[in-house]
Amino acid sequence: MLGDPRTVRVSGDETAAVFRRTEDADAERRPDDYRGKPVPEAYVWCNLTSGNGSRALWLLLLPFMVVNLAHWMRPTSRHRKRLVRTYGLLVRLTGLTLTVLLVAAACEVALDLTAWQCAGTPRCTEGRSWLGFLSADASGHGGWWSQPGRRLALAALVPAALTGLLWYLSHRTWSAYESQQPLPHQADPEEETSRTALGRPGFWYGRRLVARLRAAHTAAGFLTVAAAVGAPAARHDRRPGGPGLLDSLGWLLNFTMMLGGVVVVWVVCRRGRSENKLDRRLDTSLVRWLPVSALTQLVLVLLYAGWSRPGWRSVGRLPGDATFGGIALVQGILVLALAGAAYFLFRTSPDSRTAIRGFGGPAVAMLACALGGVMSGGGAQRVADWLDGGGSPGAGGTIDGPPVLLTWQASVIPPLLIVVALLCAWFGIRTLRLKRREMERVGLDYPDEAEREDSERTRRIASKRARATLTDRAPVLVGIISAVTLLLGAGALTGALLTEKVPGKAAQGQPDVVAAAAQTAQALGSWLIGLGFILFVTWGRRAYRDPSARRTIGILWDVGTFWPRAAHPFAPPCYAERAVPDLTWRMAAWTRSTGGRLVLSGHSQGSVLAAAAAWQLRPSVRRRVALLTYGSPLERLYGRWFPAHFGPAALTSLHREVDCWRNLYRATDPIGGPVRLPGECGPQVDRDALKDPLAYGRTEAHPLPAPILGHGEYQADPAFAEERAKLLARLKHSVPPPRPPGAGAPRAQETVTPAPADPPDTAG
Repeated sequence: MLGDPRTVRVSGDETAAVFRRTEDADAERRPDDYRGKPVPEAYVWCNLTSGNGSRALWLLLLPFMVVNLAHWMRPTSRHRKRLVRTYGLLVRLTGLTLTVLLVAAACEVALDLTAWQCAGTPRCTEGRSWLGFLSADASGHGGWWSQPGRRLALAALVPAALTGLLWYLSHRTWSAYESQQPLPHQADPEEETSRTALGRPGFWYGRRLVARLRAAHTAAGFLTVAAAVGAPAARHDRRPGGPGLLDSLGWLLNFTMMLGGVVVVWVVCRRGRSENKLDRRLDTSLVRWLPVSALTQLVLVLLYAGWSRPGWRSVGRLPGDATFGGIALVQGILVLALAGAAYFLFRTSPDSRTAIRGFGGPAVAMLACALGGVMSGGGAQRVADWLDGGGSPGAGGTIDGPPVLLTWQASVIPPLLIVVALLCAWFGIRTLRLKRREMERVGLDYPDEAEREDSERTRRIASKRARATLTDRAPVLVGIISAVTLLLGAGALTGALLTEKVPGKAAQGQPDVVAAAAQTAQALGSWLIGLGFILFVTWGRRAYRDPSARRTIGILWDVGTFWPRAAHPFAPPCYAERAVPDLTWRMAAWTRSTGGRLVLSGHSQGSVLAAAAAWQLRPSVRRRVALLTYGSPLERLYGRWFPAHFGPAALTSLHREVDCWRNLYRATDPIGGPVRLPGECGPQVDRDALKDPLAYGRTEAHPLPAPILGHGEYQADPAFAEERAKLLARLKHSVPPPRPPGAGAPRAQETVTPAPADPPDTAG
């Protein structure tokens, strides 16, 4: 980034820091040596997204990250604050159902498949010594752990530990990433009232909300485990002739768990984000006592379930269909309600560039629910196949297997993949057509080399340009897949509730075509969902060991973890809550101490950080900053998918508030693109698309074929140095002149020349 191997860290730590060339380390102390010469700096933040191997474990939190993105995808609205709050509330409730789904899946594996079905079946425990002490046949009729209630109580430690681990990771990552406080906000007479939300003092500091949500989701996890253990025991005690004391105790515990669930939902609904001020308060009593109360209820339920019940036998499955069916139904209702809220918000301020006409948030929330279902169903299916010895659970094997609904959900994966394949084929055909048109345009971009036309070279350039446009078609793909997923999920839920049989058995007696299709979908879906789970775990394991694979995942985190945890506290941490304050503090402190100006340049996701940091500056400081972005997704990705925060109005205000802004992009870049500001602002910001490659064939300047750069190496284009030089020259006119002779010794802040902070970039 600095073009020199000799660098020194001037501020920051091992996670994120500002670097300079060694010779520039003390530039402020030698102002005469830097008169008229800029001092380049580099802010390196890549360790926030792809640092050590533990980042690979964040893949398990992918559904939580995706639903958190849906919170920030609401359409731009005007004077609809109540509807905006309703939108955020619906996303938070959807996030809560994902926590319950994950813990319920862990309960399904540990309690139902292992402790209830396998440990209660002598054929399943044969050859599994680690389950022998739970089996009534292996330990004798008097084995203490052989009673179903005690087996369930012991197995409940697994999902309870998972819940505790999620709480610990959320608390630990907050301290490591998001505990940095933004620049203190002081009243500024030039402060504008129409600032975007990213410029609010408390936007990048959500400690209060994250702590509340963390307490609520932790309590929800513990209560889910308690319900999974207590419900079977209470149902057994309600049988005719059962012990009255245990029956009354079961009712009491069920009532307290329901009351705890109501409190959890109330906490999630009660408060959203507080952005207008830096809120350092913490709801200490709620954050401390809500998880403790839920954990206490869990301990009481475990003691209740462990009470001796000699006549109790584990037969069939635990009542998991009702649990997973209820979660799926609630998620579908929430997604539909979210779509309604998004529709009315979009109507207040429609914008043709908004992804899926404002339905991006509901579509992404639906995908988050689908990811959660695939992960939970895949894990349960793999464990069931393993415990069944490779047989087919529920089809004459040693155990009945997972709930019927999970099998139905797995069965809809093949038709969903068919839809995806058709969409990919359609996109492929359109890309080929666009490639043919681009082949005619390539020659127009290189008129001086028209006589040296190379069909293969032209084809490669045109293909690169055509593939780069696939990014603009992503909203169509996401919208269709989400709608099909919702319909197929509704069909799976209906089929499971009406038949209470797996698809293959439910289709018996139907026409041969229907029966064969059901059998094929069930078998193929079970295999695919298990394979997907294995590939997911394998990818995570590879990323844990391989830094290159970890960097690939880091690209996913660049977008997914840019936003604060506003909807789900167990999502991967928000690196921008560390990076934006870092940049803001650095720029404000440097301009205050030196009186100079700076060019803030950013590539790719670094341009988004640069814009967010510029918005956080006071107006008087912001006018000392010129912005240079290249390969930037500010409009192409963020403006379309997050219109409320990066829409045309927000980007136009940024252009007007900084001293100057120039944006570079290429037609071959699949990520970066023009900012597309309306009116005269557009040409002022966007330079015409850069040539890529720089030369069509062999020239004196490029004797070897020039590479097609796409998204990288913008600094290699002469246009980059040209635009940066123009910005520096523009800023020089505003630098305070040196003191005249006899006015006293000059101070550093009066003589230092403009310094570009160059560039916040994932390449670091």
